[in-house]
Amino acid sequence: MSGTPGRTAIDEQAGNARPAKLLPSVELPAPVEQLAAGAAARLGWHGTVLPPMTLLGRRVVVVAELLTDTHAERICLGCPPVPDRATVATWVWPELVERAPSAAVRIVGVLAVARHWRTGLVATVPFARYAETAIVLPWWAATTHDYLVNCLPRARRHGVGVLTADPEGVTDVDLPGATECTAVDLDATGRWLNEAVYERLSTVAEQ
Repeated sequence: MSGTPGRTAIDEQAGNARPAKLLPSVELPAPVEQLAAGAAARLGWHGTVLPPMTLLGRRVVVVAELLTDTHAERICLGCPPVPDRATVATWVWPELVERAPSAAVRIVGVLAVARHWRTGLVATVPFARYAETAIVLPWWAATTHDYLVNCLPRARRHGVGVLTADPEGVTDVDLPGATECTAVDLDATGRWLNEAVYERLSTVAEQ
């Protein structure tokens, strides 16, 4: 018990406790769009770097190339992008394969800009069978033992490239990713991804 009336031992402990050390806020060294554009250039991905978008529940940056001949054909046929996933899923049915529109874009690569490598891998791995993939991390994320023994081996296993951005926002490649995707013929998910990206690319082109 405390010798001071009305003051408990817990009060004394709270009064003697030192304030917790304040850690600096963890921020990316540059805006996501800037880091993604720099990473795409560093990886040699040619195409339009689209604004961040949510695909398959992941926040990613897609680099895509418009297939101009197919795009022109679809305009002539009055077939704009079809972002409805249920509709696109029917395009792989045997009776509809021949009537389904051709893909008007090529997804060159999919990037995730993240503060932690686990977040980046979760975001990009689902896209690895459809396009090249990579994650962009801040420089300080690469200074840990966890980065060396866990991040790089797992990224290599999934074929995901790893880049780090220095304090000025300049990216460098730590691990090149796989340059060949496994999906030769697009499945329903791949067709839908193409249509979703086609819609976004068309919107960006109109702005």
